[in-house]
Amino acid sequence: MRDRLIFLSQLGFTLLVAAFLVVPVILSLSAGVTVNYFRGISSGVTLRWVIQVWDLYAGEIWLSFVIALATLAVTLVVGVPAAYALHVRGGRLSRVIEEIITLPLAIPGLAIALALLLTYGGFGGFRRSWVFILTGHVIFTMPFMVRSVMAVFGSIDIKTLDEGAASLGASPWRRFRTVIVPNAMPGILAGSLMVVTLSLGEFNLTWMLHTPLTKTLPVGLADAYASMRLEVASAYTLIFFVMIVPLLVAMQMFADEGHKK
Repeated sequence: MRDRLIFLSQLGFTLLVAAFLVVPVILSLSAGVTVNYFRGISSGVTLRWVIQVWDLYAGEIWLSFVIALATLAVTLVVGVPAAYALHVRGGRLSRVIEEIITLPLAIPGLAIALALLLTYGGFGGFRRSWVFILTGHVIFTMPFMVRSVMAVFGSIDIKTLDEGAASLGASPWRRFRTVIVPNAMPGILAGSLMVVTLSLGEFNLTWMLHTPLTKTLPVGLADAYASMRLEVASAYTLIFFVMIVPLLVAMQMFADEGHKK
């Protein structure tokens, strides 16, 4: 009886915390399909605000996905080989380089953006391009990819596997493609999930780096809440959830399958 009471109390507390977090999200989403938020759902349900947001911000939404996928591609191409090199080489120099790569985690996004502006702000074409935002996202998310892959390398004897493949005559590229990458796949999948999630939702750094022609989804969301009626901003949030949640769920399922294998 005592254990049952403890379980019920823990369950009740968990549900209470979940409700505290979820209810505001539900109310925000429902406002996006309400004719008049201040009159409540009794005023009627409409997709007018969703259509209006899509007409106004479709470009920003797609740009966010382009930047997120490009960030993922760059962190994969650079981060996975870098993690492998740091793990195999070891020593003091590797630890110093690892700390330098991890440094952006300890620096506010606004400070990183300011540094990029001071360094590259004079390059007009680069400054006005979405690649400028991509650069900031890569700097911000690279530590998550490198750390995730290095954590996997630390749990297996990757050096012995590599040497075994080399003794059989495999070239460095073939060893990396057929031995290193498959063994690092759990870390790659976990890092990819974090990189895409962080890139899609990153605001502070992007807000400093964007131009009127390179707004991303979070920046557009902030503008919508600041300058438009609540229903429009809530519809923006609804579109954000509808497009992002399935992507994250699919990536999580893919990562779980990778862990099982």
